[in-house]
Amino acid sequence: MSVNDIIRELPKLSPEDRHLLRQELEERYLQDFEVTPEMLAAIDEGLRSSREEGSIPVEDVIKEIKTWNLKSP
Repeated sequence: MSVNDIIRELPKLSPEDRHLLRQELEERYLQDFEVTPEMLAAIDEGLRSSREEGSIPVEDVIKEIKTWNLKSP
């Protein structure tokens, strides 16, 4: 089953099952993840920028990321 298949099935879940699923995902994958005010502000800015200034094709993003030096010092 693909992620898209799972996403399409989510509306079929009861509210209780969606709540249980969210809890399970948080416990397994977000234990050490903390949402900060700075992170929320950056997301808001990205959404605003996308609405007002448009976006770029994903292919261009991939090309740009490939130019980054992601190796640890």
